Amino acid sequence: MSKPILFGILNITEDSFSDGGRFLAPEKALAHASALIAGGAHVLDLGAASSNPDASSVPAAVGIARLTPLLAAARENNWTLSIDSFSTETQRWALAEGVAYLNDIQGFPEPELYPALAESAAKLVVMHAVQERGRAQRIETDPETIMEHVVSFFDRRIAALVAGGVARERLILDPGMGFFLGAKPEVSLTVLRHLTELKAAFGLPVLISVSRKGFLRKLTGTPVEGIGPATLAAELYAVLQGADMIRTHDPKALRDALTIWHCLSGPS
Repeated sequence: MSKPILFGILNITEDSFSDGGRFLAPEKALAHASALIAGGAHVLDLGAASSNPDASSVPAAVGIARLTPLLAAARENNWTLSIDSFSTETQRWALAEGVAYLNDIQGFPEPELYPALAESAAKLVVMHAVQERGRAQRIETDPETIMEHVVSFFDRRIAALVAGGVARERLILDPGMGFFLGAKPEVSLTVLRHLTELKAAFGLPVLISVSRKGFLRKLTGTPVEGIGPATLAAELYAVLQGADMIRTHDPKALRDALTIWHCLSGPS
């Protein structure tokens, strides 16, 4: 089992499905950022607008205002930042601020942004989603064909980004999970089972974000408050399948689990 890079999720939002409203106040967001880093997060993944199907739209100016205090704190504390946004205005702001990662649930579909992406040094998390544009939707998809959809998307999007001047080695692939793959839990399970094939097909790092997802809650009949064990099981499985990066609400749980796993699997 590898030692993945851990992205700690920090939602500075009103309506994220598991923690909406908890970290809107800058002092609470900063305290949680510190806790995520202390818990083992290598990267803070900051989102100022929720992408769940029932979320409200957030103007870019509001999102940037929510993110700005964290950016200042990151510089002061030498934290590595990822900005999770599909707003091109927010993405341009983040690039100008020199963030290390951009994470786009639409997979960077806007060619007019490509020159700015090409000129930057940020690594790009290119996420696949069946809805392709905007927030997640409740769409019925077929587990038998979902991998074809994922691979076709990455074929097209990687080619477009590289043609637009973005260095291929700066790309990170996220196949999506939960509603980003479809309404049925089986589609997420199928993609998790085929991560090794996805890595082999493209030879690029893969990021997985299963943390607290609805498909885990549906499979276990567990509310979001108790979904930590199921999340950890899915995250460990993803690491076993070769995931290079895990985006998680609880980096400490995953860090500790990986520590024990490596202790047990190392030399006796």
